[in-house]
Order: sequence, then C-alpha cells, then structure tokens
Amino acid sequence: MDTTQLLKGVLDVAVLAVVAEEDGYGYDVLRRLRAGGLEQVGDASVYGTLRRLYSSGALTSYVVPSDEGPHRKYYGINAQGRAMLAAQRKDWFEFAGTMSRLLETETAR
Repeated sequence: MDTTQLLKGVLDVAVLAVVAEEDGYGYDVLRRLRAGGLEQVGDASVYGTLRRLYSSGALTSYVVPSDEGPHRKYYGINAQGRAMLAAQRKDWFEFAGTMSRLLETETAR
C-alpha cells in the first residue's frame, strides 16, 4: 500500500506530537519522525509543515547558535498547538477505531 496520501493527512499531528515531546529544529524533527516509524516522510514536507504550523500560531520558534555551522531555528509547541494536538489526537483515535472496525468486519466474512 502506498502510504504517501495517508502521511499527508497525518503529518501535522505527527509533527505536533514530536515537538510536544521536546523542542527541535527541522532536521531533528525529521529524524525523530523517521525513527518513530515514518521513514517515508520527506524533508521538504516536514520543513513546510513546521513553517505552516508556526505561521498558524501553533508553534513558537527561537534561534540557537551553533559552533559547527549555521544557527538552528528551534520550534516549540504553545497552548494553541497543544489544543490542536489534543483535538487531532481525539479525531485520529475515532477515525482509526472506525477503520479498524470496518476492516475487521470484512476480515470476519
């Protein structure tokens, strides 16, 4: 199954969940998503999602100097982002439960 379209639909909540655990810069968030099982997620998708979530007010950002290269822009979740994550988490579990029931019904036949 090609999970590309599924991933597009859940990337916001996945990024919010990762950043809720710990602030991170773009590549760090990408690395943690891949380590968490989303190996197919693209660099540009994650960077774009971070920028969009920041622009929408769900994330804060700050710059940390680096001795080994350019400064890194870190993202952190704020109250609006936590509320968004809670709502999307609820929606996900309801949707996943519905799909599981539908697929189990088909399997039982």
